[in-house]
Amino acid sequence: MKEFQLIESFFSHRGPSRRDVKLSIGDDCALVQPAENKSIAISCDTLVENVHFFPDIPPQALGYKALAVNLSDLASMGAEPAWMTLALTLPEVNEEWLSGFSEGLFEAAEYYGIALIGGDTTRGPRSISITVHGQVPQGKALTRHGAKAGDWIYVTGTLGDSALGLDLIRGTQHARAEHKEYLINRHYRPTPRVLAGQSLRSLASSAIDLSDGFISDIGHILKASGVGAVVEVANIPLSQAMKDTLSEEHALGYALTGGEDYELLFTVPEAQKGALETALSHSGTKFVRVGQMCAGNQLRLLLNGEPFTPPYHGFEHF
Repeated sequence: MKEFQLIESFFSHRGPSRRDVKLSIGDDCALVQPAENKSIAISCDTLVENVHFFPDIPPQALGYKALAVNLSDLASMGAEPAWMTLALTLPEVNEEWLSGFSEGLFEAAEYYGIALIGGDTTRGPRSISITVHGQVPQGKALTRHGAKAGDWIYVTGTLGDSALGLDLIRGTQHARAEHKEYLINRHYRPTPRVLAGQSLRSLASSAIDLSDGFISDIGHILKASGVGAVVEVANIPLSQAMKDTLSEEHALGYALTGGEDYELLFTVPEAQKGALETALSHSGTKFVRVGQMCAGNQLRLLLNGEPFTPPYHGFEHF
């Protein structure tokens, strides 16, 4: 199968159709028409075999996850997904693998309403690069640099499940049968909090998605905003599967440093705290308060009021 046959068979004329796409796959460039008074949010992520995923990952799960992790970046900015491009590098043309990968990719694309408008394919070690484009009302985008001392710190969902699921896949951890599928699925199929991000546009002072781990990612907000934070780790949300599998100390270690949860970490001023429940109820997203921003530039972790040091370190790319 040649390159253009591959594109036509697995990627052309698939996924949602959008009226703002004027010219899609098949020309030198795609043409889109952004909505009036909207800013364009753009993010790109690359997944490399043996770095970000194992060679034996189910291709459908890889297709879904490759898009979901990018959509999480749009969610953290409060953006509505619109368009994406895909650069796919493959060692060979494997039609069965491509069928599964494209099925997972377009499952996520259909659910979140994002259209594939172009990209590239080439031969080489397997890697997937997706660039997503979203739209957000001008002046309403969430960023990392708006937090102030006194703002409350929140996270969505539960933390650490993806990292524990990865270790179950590796065989370095074990869980009861009733929890194993859930934890592995949390690693393979993260849920980007797109609606929650949009609900936070007028409430949150800062936001970030949890990709590298809570400690690493809150550090980005502290640096960008020029503030410190105090976090009571007993409030960090843990799933029942996590609690049943690990001791409290090790569960908190996964939750604070594990990464790839793709939940949202955000800050809200005291004046907006009361509106939060109503705003996020429409997205069906659970959230909890875990700490407060303070003066300075340090992150203090407390467990029931006492200093806490997690037993693991967060992910770093280099």
